[in-house]
Amino acid sequence: MTTFIVILGPPGVGKGTQAEILSKRTGLAHISSGDLFRENLKNQTELGKLAQTFMSRGELVPDDVTIGMIRERLGRPDCKIGAILDGFPRTPAQADALEQMLAEFNGRVDVVPFIIGDEDVLVDRLSARWTCRANGHIFNRKFNPPKETDKCDYDSSELYQRDDDKPETVKRRIQVYLDQTAQLISYYRHHGRLVEIDGMQTIEQVTHAMVIALKK
Repeated sequence: MTTFIVILGPPGVGKGTQAEILSKRTGLAHISSGDLFRENLKNQTELGKLAQTFMSRGELVPDDVTIGMIRERLGRPDCKIGAILDGFPRTPAQADALEQMLAEFNGRVDVVPFIIGDEDVLVDRLSARWTCRANGHIFNRKFNPPKETDKCDYDSSELYQRDDDKPETVKRRIQVYLDQTAQLISYYRHHGRLVEIDGMQTIEQVTHAMVIALKK
């Protein structure tokens, strides 16, 4: 039996971290839509080239192109028992398309953990993130500080804060995410798949809540 999970939650709440942990615990493949896009663009696949034509014109990539990438990814051996989807869908229309596509793999979205968190805490988390100029190594001044202030542990290059990680930008990113996914959250709640999880707990506690949600 295949199992498919969609993880939702605003930036900084720990979606990626939890998806990786859950993937190791369950054996389900972790599919990040962002990573999948980058992989297709880098490898110049047919779908990657098609996506690039829209992106180069400043247009949104159509849903069928994204679904095509996910369909191809789900066809790989590591997805035999299912997958954890992170970053897709973003709208009810995409959720409907995903359901139709998952039927081809004898499955459906089983559960949708929605990790929630206090905005001030999320802003605090993300705005403490600094990146090295040479190779993009990431440090967090609260949770993973560099040994020397403003210097990368690995290549000694300067650390800087990306515009995306500045407090005012982080607040905007969180609000945009919540605005964009409000209808999707209602969609999955209406279908009885949504499970709200407190993202302000420890990583281990959040994982435990995710595992319980999956078992139910």
